[in-house]
Amino acid sequence: MPTDRNVYGGDLEPCSTEPMTGFLRDGCCRRVEGDRGRHELCAVMTEPFLEFSRENGNDLITPKPEFDFPGLEPGDRWCCCLGRWLEAVEADCAPPVVLEATHEAVLRDVEPDLLRAHEYDGDSQSE
Repeated sequence: MPTDRNVYGGDLEPCSTEPMTGFLRDGCCRRVEGDRGRHELCAVMTEPFLEFSRENGNDLITPKPEFDFPGLEPGDRWCCCLGRWLEAVEADCAPPVVLEATHEAVLRDVEPDLLRAHEYDGDSQSE
């Protein structure tokens, strides 16, 4: 099985295990056939993005114990649906992206400069 690569061409790093994320719930934002949402982009949640997502039909804030989902808070890392992230870019509320944990497949649809413009620097606090 080939190694998953990040947008830099290196090994894909885990996005989060607390909370556990990824389409496969293995902590990584992998490219998975059958994942219509394309959970390939590792984002650091912000209050504006969480509210935007809830207002647009995907409540990531409210815990859903029946799905073992704790609910997300600002600062949590999460494998974000590529389409939702692009919508958030248009709405000027896109969360920062952890490029080392973002799958190279996003480069098919997102220019590298756009990703770099939203790169998580690790030093700034979430809003």
